[in-house]
Amino acid sequence: MAVTESAPAALSAAHEGILRRQSLRESAARTYARSLPIVPVRARGLTIEGADGRRYLDCLSGAGTLALGHNHPVVLEAIKKVLDSGAPLHVLDLATPVKDAFTTELFATLPKQFAEGARIQFCGPAGTDAVEAALKLVRTATGRTGLLAFTGAYHGMTAGALDASGGATDVRVTRLPFPQNYRCPFGVGGGRGAELGARWTENLLDDPKGGVPKPAGMILEPVQGEGGVLPAPDDWLRRMREITAERSIPLIADEVQTGVGRTGTFWAVEHSGIVPDVMVLSKAIGGSLPLAVIVYRPELDAWEPGAHAGTFRGNQLAMAAGAATLAFVRENRLADRAATLGARMLGRLQGLAAAHPCMGDVRGRGLMIGVEIVDPEASDALVPPPAPDLAAAVQQECLNRGLIVELGGRQAGVVRLLPPLTITDEQAMAVLERFADALAAAERSAHGRADSRQPH
Repeated sequence: MAVTESAPAALSAAHEGILRRQSLRESAARTYARSLPIVPVRARGLTIEGADGRRYLDCLSGAGTLALGHNHPVVLEAIKKVLDSGAPLHVLDLATPVKDAFTTELFATLPKQFAEGARIQFCGPAGTDAVEAALKLVRTATGRTGLLAFTGAYHGMTAGALDASGGATDVRVTRLPFPQNYRCPFGVGGGRGAELGARWTENLLDDPKGGVPKPAGMILEPVQGEGGVLPAPDDWLRRMREITAERSIPLIADEVQTGVGRTGTFWAVEHSGIVPDVMVLSKAIGGSLPLAVIVYRPELDAWEPGAHAGTFRGNQLAMAAGAATLAFVRENRLADRAATLGARMLGRLQGLAAAHPCMGDVRGRGLMIGVEIVDPEASDALVPPPAPDLAAAVQQECLNRGLIVELGGRQAGVVRLLPPLTITDEQAMAVLERFADALAAAERSAHGRADSRQPH
């Protein structure tokens, strides 16, 4: 009689086979697949089920893309409606009812003073292309080429966007200090550190021997995500707006990851009340599908026809899913929910940090949360250095417990939580419990390795 393979064994074999073929076929540039060796086959809300039958709580959410989590019913219904209607799925930049509905809903969510008279450019379907469009726009409108950007920034992986990001070299970008409390570049933190950064920016622009010609624009993130979950202080953002407005320098707000309720307001610039000249939008605006746009003041609309284009800038399914997502977040006040629940989760994590010295800093805004993992035994530093190996161990222990988290920060030492805005109170507590358990396990393992290296 033939022996049949058990169901769990068959699932495991299929899972391993897919991962093995991926490692053989895909490029060395793959990222998430390295730290998260799972094979998703089904997903709903916060939960993912892998090909091996395991279930995970997803606090990565497509790097912030999934405002409503996986396969939300309103998103699926919007997509099905377009598919069942017989509408064309590919239309370049032609006007369609689907696009009109998306644009109308998007403009209804934007700050009123900004939305009045604004223009929208549909870009290639990735946020990095929208950043390229924003840079091209301000350079065209001003006739200038230089750019102001900030340390720790992340704006994408295409050439121009990468030039404006924190890891760039040999570029036409002037790098300015981004304010942060825990690792303040001026060593003081708080409002004083932010004010020093603003004064440095102002003096640099006004110094005739400063070596910085008047730039085409300034680009910033209201909360740096990949940079380590660093919220920009509201007063500092207002100062950046004043400094750029007084000098006729367009201000670009990159809201690719912070938009659609993520930080506790619909758009993160609303915390400070500033009105930028350009907003870069992607990720959550497509309701889980690829979509990217820039919205900007009409005075900047100096492009010639075809000055920025893209074959897939008319993604009808993404526009339908995006409009449904925007409306659901707005009508159900999910930004307020993110503010309330995010503050509660931050408080719980800060309480946990009191018992775990390796949690150097807990910070964030809304449901965009970061925990910086450090080496607390490094006594020769004002602030303990990052501990990227321990952070990676925490991430792995989280995965072992069915929790998906991301790493970020300067040395990948920040554990990031980006749950969907639809996460329930019970799910939030489950996330925190699994994280606490994973942190303790990673610490025990690290201490065990350290003890084994000690002479006996």
